[in-house]
Amino acid sequence: MESLLPDETDIRELRAGRTVLAILTIDDDTQIFRGNRHNFIDIIRMGQGMGFIVYVVTVKNLLLTRSNLNGYVYNEESESWLPRLLPFPDIIYNRIPHREDEMIPAVKQKIAACQKHPRVKLFNPSFFNKWEMFEWLRDSKFTKPFIPTTRKLMSLSSLGRMMEKYSYIYLKPESGKAGKGIMTITFQAAKELPYRLKIQESKKSSTYNCSSITKLWSRIQKESGGEAYIAQQGIKLASFNERQYDLRVLVQKNSRGQWDITGIGARIAGSSSITTHVPRGGMIEDPEKLLVYTFNEDNARKLLIKARNTAILIAKQIERASKYLLGEMSMDLGIDSEGSIWFFEANSKPMKFDEPHIRQKSLERIFHYSSYLARKKSSKAGGM
Repeated sequence: MESLLPDETDIRELRAGRTVLAILTIDDDTQIFRGNRHNFIDIIRMGQGMGFIVYVVTVKNLLLTRSNLNGYVYNEESESWLPRLLPFPDIIYNRIPHREDEMIPAVKQKIAACQKHPRVKLFNPSFFNKWEMFEWLRDSKFTKPFIPTTRKLMSLSSLGRMMEKYSYIYLKPESGKAGKGIMTITFQAAKELPYRLKIQESKKSSTYNCSSITKLWSRIQKESGGEAYIAQQGIKLASFNERQYDLRVLVQKNSRGQWDITGIGARIAGSSSITTHVPRGGMIEDPEKLLVYTFNEDNARKLLIKARNTAILIAKQIERASKYLLGEMSMDLGIDSEGSIWFFEANSKPMKFDEPHIRQKSLERIFHYSSYLARKKSSKAGGM
């Protein structure tokens, strides 16, 4: 065990001018720490290959007054996680996996302390709240045109007002992730049961037809379980073989600290799903192929350029309005049958992209941006 716990001299030699990045997560009683271990291994391998010291640290072990911390490194030979004493990080990459973990008071306090700490830079301090995010984007005349009409779902009357304006709406949990808890409502006046509610389940959806908005409301209340929801204007998305699709965009900061597009993928909705998320039955496809199919080659090229520019614009506004230090986000953009672009979602803890070229570049970008932050930090320290 002694070889895993170096003394102060060993740690100084280990550091030797290298930038240190710690992947932040939370302790777990049964498996040491929580989070996507495969993702952590990929991050560690990439960082080491780029000359960084990279390790996993839990909130409990992140002691801000220490020079060295107890962290975990991955041992390739034994395929296991080993505890080690490691240098205090320059950069903290927040990968606490669940909202409820981030809401624990001790976790919130530690993240707030990191944000004020002069020796470390923590980026992406928390998950986004959907309602707050739409408010941030409505605040700018540049991003407002891409936002579907969005209201808080507070009461039967607030639902009624949305249904008067739109015959097709989405209901989304304010703190939802990966399509969980999404519902759609379609109103068809000519039908005996005019309100049709679809509820997203694991890989399919279930449907309820209601005779009145009152009955619809009680079904929604039952399904939402008291969770805060937003109601959003439904957009008829472009489709491929009668299945709707949207674009999944990964936006990250580069080595100059500027927002850049890492990659764009496309997701086609599953045959009985109301979302395009892959875990819920969605399919991965090449965005250019789908856009050429729907709009022709010339328009497809223009739409991809527009999608890239829109994603950058939105990322800048989210960062500006949130006042968070952000380094990355994934984004869901829709394109309707007229070729208009719509923003649906941004996630501050992007899931792994399945497209290999996007995945590779996404890992590199984490360290490009971390290098930028470390340079900025050291130049400030030098200036002092």
